[in-house]
Amino acid sequence: MKDLIVEISPQKAGERIEKIAKYIVERHMAPAAIMGIESLRPLHSISSQFLYFVLPVAEILFDSKGYQEFAAMLDNDEYVNMLVKRIDELDEEMHREERKQAAILRNRRRNKIKHWFSKIIHK
Repeated sequence: MKDLIVEISPQKAGERIEKIAKYIVERHMAPAAIMGIESLRPLHSISSQFLYFVLPVAEILFDSKGYQEFAAMLDNDEYVNMLVKRIDELDEEMHREERKQAAILRNRRRNKIKHWFSKIIHK
């Protein structure tokens, strides 16, 4: 086994954060991911250590260096906060237009229902 990566540089962390956030947002999982990350905040350090524990098995499935960098990133609360913030920012950027269109459709449906009820009530 090679040397373990237990610390990650801010530049590498930024690259990892960007890659992870983009992956999550492209799959429309941002709200669930943010909720999961925030709800498990006290366990980040423990989960980081668990990732190191299962490293020998994980090396079979994942890139060892990237996996270890992710585990090191989870151990730092600042990087976890940056990840949550970046997921939120990317989600807003990528899905702004979709949300506007959905709001327009909701308003149309709401107005149709109001109009329908007003016709029934005024008869």
